[in-house]
Amino acid sequence: MEEAHRSGCPINLTLEVLGDRWSLIVIRDIMFGNRRHFRELLHNSEEGIASNILADRLKRLVERGLLSRKDDPSHKQKAIYSLTEMSIRLVPIFAEMGAWGRRFLPVSEELSIRAELLEEGGRPLWEEFMQELRVLHLDAPRDPDRPSVFDRLRAAYLEVVARNAAAHAAE
Repeated sequence: MEEAHRSGCPINLTLEVLGDRWSLIVIRDIMFGNRRHFRELLHNSEEGIASNILADRLKRLVERGLLSRKDDPSHKQKAIYSLTEMSIRLVPIFAEMGAWGRRFLPVSEELSIRAELLEEGGRPLWEEFMQELRVLHLDAPRDPDRPSVFDRLRAAYLEVVARNAAAHAAE
């Protein structure tokens, strides 16, 4: 049975899929944090998502085709969540949202450094990152000569965290 939509407007339809409070946060944590298991998503959530909400969003995102779920071969009761092409194509939207947030909202340095790098790198960096996500989540072939965008974003985040921790320790 096909779902009824408020309208055929592409913005409305996108919001019907992604407009709730948690869906983009779950995708963000998988995309930028490489959190692939339920427990990682639950316990490492900056925003403190409740377990029932996380379970609901994961189920919904899988049903909508934004995530795939497969059993973890290392543990019978674990599942591994992966981004699909549909969610990988959200990288430019995340980059623009991060740029907007950095410009207009009171963001933290630690949590905005990746947004800063994505904004500075622009579309070429977004394309590189999307290709790397395809390698990580869709088993696309890896170009061994291409530097890792994921590693670069993670290193920048860890550098800011370490610098801020050292500054607080010196106080």
